[in-house]
Formats: sequence, C-alpha cells, structure tokens
Amino acid sequence: MTGMTSTARPFLNRRLTEFGTTIFAEMSALAVATGAINLGQGFPDTDGPEEVREAAVRALRDGRGNQYPPGPGVPELRTAIVEHQRRRYGLTFDPDTEVLVTAGATEAVAASLLALLEPGDEVVALEPYYDSYAACIAMAGGTRVPVTLRPDPEHARFRLDLDELRAAVTDRTRLLLINTPHNPTGTVLTRAELTAIAELAVERDLLVVTDEVYEHLVFDDAEHVPLATLPGMRERTVTISSAGKTFSFTGWKVGWLTAAPALVSAVRSAKQYLTYVASGPFQYAVAEALSLPDTYFETFRADMRAKRDLLSAGLAAAGFAVYRPAGTYFVTTDIRPLGETDGFAFCRALPERAGVVAIPNAVFYDHRDQGAPFVRFAFCKRTDVLQAAAHRLLKLRKD
Repeated sequence: MTGMTSTARPFLNRRLTEFGTTIFAEMSALAVATGAINLGQGFPDTDGPEEVREAAVRALRDGRGNQYPPGPGVPELRTAIVEHQRRRYGLTFDPDTEVLVTAGATEAVAASLLALLEPGDEVVALEPYYDSYAACIAMAGGTRVPVTLRPDPEHARFRLDLDELRAAVTDRTRLLLINTPHNPTGTVLTRAELTAIAELAVERDLLVVTDEVYEHLVFDDAEHVPLATLPGMRERTVTISSAGKTFSFTGWKVGWLTAAPALVSAVRSAKQYLTYVASGPFQYAVAEALSLPDTYFETFRADMRAKRDLLSAGLAAAGFAVYRPAGTYFVTTDIRPLGETDGFAFCRALPERAGVVAIPNAVFYDHRDQGAPFVRFAFCKRTDVLQAAAHRLLKLRKD
C-alpha cells in the first residue's frame, strides 16, 4: 500500500480546521501528569441519587432499553419531561410530537443547528460560549456572530448589552443561540433581558435555541426563566436540557429538547443520522429522576451553593478577583490582581505552581483578547477536594 504524498489534501475539512484537541483534554492530561486537583472539566466526583442509579440497574435487569429504544425516546421519559415542564414552568407539550430525547444536550444542540441552518445563515451567540457551539455552527455551514458578555467588576457579574445584541442581527440572521444559566460566566439572564431577547426574536422572525442544562442550579435571588414561556416564543424556541448536570450522571448522556411539532420533526430528521438512539436503560432511570420530590432539587442546589461559596472564598484569599456565579457550577476569576494577563500561560503553569487545574476562558471566545485574563474553576466536587484546592492555591500568594 502506498502512503499519502506530501501534496495530499489535509484530511480535516476547512470548516473544522480551527478546532483541534479540546482544552479539556489538554488540561485533564496535565492533571494526571502532575497529580493536580482537576477543577477544569465540569463533572462531579460523586454519583447522583442512589435510587436513580438503582432504577438504571433495574431497567437493565428487566430488559428495558437493552435494544434500540424508540427514536423519539422511551414514552416514560418523554412523559416525565412534559410533566417536569408543566410543573416547573407552566409549559404544556405533547409527549408524542413535541419532545425528543438525545445523546446529551450536546447532540441536541448539534442536531438543532444541522436541521435548522442553511449554509451561510448567521447564528448570534453569547460569547464566551461552550466550545461545541462554534464547532456545531461550523459543521452546519453557518456563520457565528458573537455578542460578548461584558465583565462588570462592581457587581461581580457579566452583563449582556442588549443594544449590541440588536445590532448583531442582520437580514442574514436565522437563529439566536442562548445559554442561561450561562457557562462559563455563571450569569443568569434576567427576566427583563430575556423579554428583550424575545421581543427581538419576534420582531425579526428568528428561531431561538436555548441551552438550559443548568436550569436547576440557580442561586440566591436569581430566577431561571425559560424563554419559551415568554410571549411569542413557544412556537419559535427549541428548549434543551439534560440529566447530567441536575442528577450528577454525566456519563449517561441523556438529554432532551422540547419545541413545537414542526421544529421537533426537523431536528429529529438530523438527529436520526447522528446517534439514531442512545442510552436506553438510562432513559428509564432519568424518567424516575425527573419525578423526584422538590426536596431533592432544593438540597442539590443548597449543596452546590455552599460549594460555590467555599471555592469563591478560597480563590479570593489566593488573590483572584472573583465573579461569584448566580448559576451553573463554575466560577470565573480574573488573574490580573495576581500580576498575570495570559490565561493560557497561567493555566498551563498552574498545575506545577499550585497543584490545581483550571480552564482559560479565552477558549470560549472568538475575540480571544476579551477572555485573556479570565480563568474558570469548577466547584462540582467533594467539599474536601475544594478545601484542598483552596489551600494549594494559597501558594500563589507566595510566588
């Protein structure tokens, strides 16, 4: 067999050439190599509720889901999703025509963009954004148009400039991609901000895809408002969520979306050629998880709030400027008070300097300079792990 010649075309298509190995893989490898505490990738270090895990075991033993589940998802889960949306937000959906179960929220985003975009369509997204957004827009042949959330040090949060959002919409704009609670900044868009987004979408006849996977992780006075609950949005919004963040079973990859029948049908047309179906037995378990009493969600949120406060205090003590998140399980920090300006260099050196791994926020920006001094830490870890990380980070004061 002859080898490839030096004149051969690169294997990776042009749309994806900017996307190499993810920063999460790089930083996780650094954590292993150095024995550092990994506060980079957002996954818990403990499993979720025992009764939910046992529900998965029971489904396996009973032979439910061991073969291909139905394309839209098992009826029990679709019904549970509908009931969850009704009970939490007053939204009503038909489990047969307005719900689609996916291989995690990432597939839901990918399938939605592949289904709803034509090549050249513009997608307005809030920057910084979860890294799969950019890749999925590229794979769909769309053009991403970032609107940057601006740091507000006085209030320790990131803010959306609604005038900038409006100015970003052109005649080529097809879709708004909204994430709230927002990863990585921890911002929770207010009802007033979401109302303005809804009015813009209706005025310009835009579709909206909303990533709401952290819907149950809002703290203090923050309120999660699904965009689909606002006037004119039910028929133009694809709402995405998943079980991984709410129930701490990220490896199960059970996500879902709810939308009007025509939107669900379109997205399913793309989704069936991605994974087709996935996570059969786990779908039955997640159906039971969504039916857990309110006390579960309240306790889960209180536990994460306490962990947020613990890590935020430790980061402040180490010299970071801390943007205390109103949602998610990430905290964004500014490294400039430490005399640093390059988040990439800082994060690559941090495992050796302090025995902790973090993620440079610049990877989530098109405008890398806007994210250069910001670094993200995950607090979805055991309390003793967060305490150890906070203690290690104090070394930065001595450097």
